[in-house]
Amino acid sequence: MAEIAIALEEALTVRREHGQPGRTIPRVVARGRGWTVADVVCTHGPCDHPYEERHAGYCIAVVLAGSFQYRSPKGRALMTPGSLLLGNQGQCFECGHDHGEGDRCVSFWYAPEQFERLAADAGARIGARFPVPRLPPLRPLASLVAHTGLGVTGTADISWEELSARLAAHTMTLATGAPIDQAAAPRNAEARVSRAVRAIDDDPHEHLTLETLAGEAGLSPYHFLRTFERSTGVTPHQYVLRARLRKAALRLARGAEPITGLAFDCGFGDVSNFNRAFRGEFGVSPRAFRRGLR
Repeated sequence: MAEIAIALEEALTVRREHGQPGRTIPRVVARGRGWTVADVVCTHGPCDHPYEERHAGYCIAVVLAGSFQYRSPKGRALMTPGSLLLGNQGQCFECGHDHGEGDRCVSFWYAPEQFERLAADAGARIGARFPVPRLPPLRPLASLVAHTGLGVTGTADISWEELSARLAAHTMTLATGAPIDQAAAPRNAEARVSRAVRAIDDDPHEHLTLETLAGEAGLSPYHFLRTFERSTGVTPHQYVLRARLRKAALRLARGAEPITGLAFDCGFGDVSNFNRAFRGEFGVSPRAFRRGLR
């Protein structure tokens, strides 16, 4: 993905032109209760000393560009694009760039209680910790890595809450060798999902988080996500997006209100995102859709 490499190269160019020492530049992309996602560009190189830090919580960092050496109590590993850096709460770690300048990662940081709940829901034993420092690029993680890159570059509309839950569960499953959770849907699953669907349809522009919907259904976020997708064929985020687009289409058909105001009223915080999502769903722009009804 060209945008990923360009952002890293731009940061390295600024460093070289101004003679700056290497540094780490984090940009928070999204956060919720117990989780944070940040786009982290690092401009350290062979002339910079490795730096030591400590993981405040659990960390999964998806490497998008560049390479570096990672050392933790669980071992040493070369981090390359597509691999996942794994960090346990309280662990000290060190990163070095002996073989080249810079890297770009998307770091998912989890509060201990949030991560342990997601890991347990996925089938890992209670209190399990990462036994290895890294997961290499693996086919079961390819889709999650790709969606991370698409989300951080703004190429696709991503639910970071859903992605963070999936990433934690799948990563712990692969890292510990735990059996993949094949539990059947809970009893009255359809009733629980139906209530969530009705809540979304009643007010699709409302900010309904995965945590909120799961709480109302009486399920953990990870189990609700799986149950909802199994029952409806789409994730909660995808369902909310389509409900908003249906509402927007109806309003476009009914009147001549400005498209900008309509987009905001229907729950879209950015008009360009609304236009892109609408075209992806209906095959035409909102303006063309309205013209075609006349």
